Amino acid sequence: MKTSIVVFAKAPVAGFAKTRLIPALGASGAAALAARMLEHAVREAVAATLGPVELCVTPDSGHPALQAVAQTFGASIAAQGSGDLGARMHRAFVRHLQEYRQTLLLGCDAPALNAARLIEAADALKSQGPVFIPALDGGYALIGQRCADARLFAAMHWGHAAVMQDTRMRMRAAGIAWQELAAVADIDEPADLVHLPAGWLTPTSAHSPPA
Repeated sequence: MKTSIVVFAKAPVAGFAKTRLIPALGASGAAALAARMLEHAVREAVAATLGPVELCVTPDSGHPALQAVAQTFGASIAAQGSGDLGARMHRAFVRHLQEYRQTLLLGCDAPALNAARLIEAADALKSQGPVFIPALDGGYALIGQRCADARLFAAMHWGHAAVMQDTRMRMRAAGIAWQELAAVADIDEPADLVHLPAGWLTPTSAHSPPA
């Protein structure tokens, strides 16, 4: 049973990627960390050897940094397209589940999502779906599905601390059985930097905000 993996990513452009980390790292430092997390996510997705890996990006799939990562690790690349996050995720699931039995979709914000965690999620999805890896900030870092269910995404309020809880409420109301695996840390805010693996912040990427 092949499992496709979709990695959602932004181009690691200063002032566009990881903007909430700019006060701690500066625009260029935040972009450098975004590039490192992007490379890590795609590398681990490929290393899981579950099936094809797609880098699904915004705003431009032709950005050199995105093209370079896809080429280096043998991933395909596609544009997320228009709409809110839910519409873009659902569209990706629809595309992939027309061809593959199951699909995992993740972002680039959680360094703890390594190949072993992806294999764990894919194995869990074989018995029951959807599958989530929650994020410690109240969202989720990974979702896996065997059928594309728009009810999980439509008209959702994204980017706040109750996304996972709101998703649970939707699934309970719809009678959907799901699985949750151990939560991981997203790296979104300066306080989250303590969850980075050792050595990920180089002296050049660190930045002290002006007094």
